Amino acid sequence: MERKWWQEAVVYQIYCKSFCDSNGDGVGDLRGIISKLPNLKELGIDCIWLNPVYASPQVDNGYDISDYQAIEPTYGTMDDFKELLETAHGMGIRVIMDLVLNHTSDQHKWFQESRKSKDNPYRDYYTWRQPKANGKEPNNWGNYFYEGKGSAWEFDEQTGEYYLHEYSKHMPSTNWECEALREDMYKMMRWWLDMGVDGFRLDAVNRLKKHEGLPDSPVPPHLP
Repeated sequence: MERKWWQEAVVYQIYCKSFCDSNGDGVGDLRGIISKLPNLKELGIDCIWLNPVYASPQVDNGYDISDYQAIEPTYGTMDDFKELLETAHGMGIRVIMDLVLNHTSDQHKWFQESRKSKDNPYRDYYTWRQPKANGKEPNNWGNYFYEGKGSAWEFDEQTGEYYLHEYSKHMPSTNWECEALREDMYKMMRWWLDMGVDGFRLDAVNRLKKHEGLPDSPVPPHLP
């Protein structure tokens, strides 16, 4: 069976923020990456893997995405990204992007809408649950962001319910049981692919499917 290109490619991972600063502001940027493409080509790489360069409040180094179809301003512009893509492809270098589908930033427009009311069209894009009878969290899950020492639920006073966040409370978990959410995610991914991106590295993809009914964990995390 013929092997796919990505099964044999030499991939070079780039964390934009610390890779190369082109304008002296102390932060790496897309133009810095462009300037180093000849060096990367000389190294013999076939592909670069970009850690998240989407618009983000940077609570988790860009893994908290506030706009999937915009570039983080400190890194540059969409035109810079397109130039990076074109220049890399001209050198025979593919470009794949880190993509987080399991959660968004709480600043994302979907979540901003979702928390407005229980009947908002975006409500089911995230996992919301009523408090237990005693007002406590819906289950005993802990989050990963604080080394398992915090709940995976955050109470939102605006609608009186908890939302799930497996990482920071500023990174609400998306609800992949929601067809509209899935379709918007697929549409966004096709948009990048149509631009010429060669693929994605999917972060936390094993978290997309939640246990049916969201039962308590048999091994409770250490909560404060």
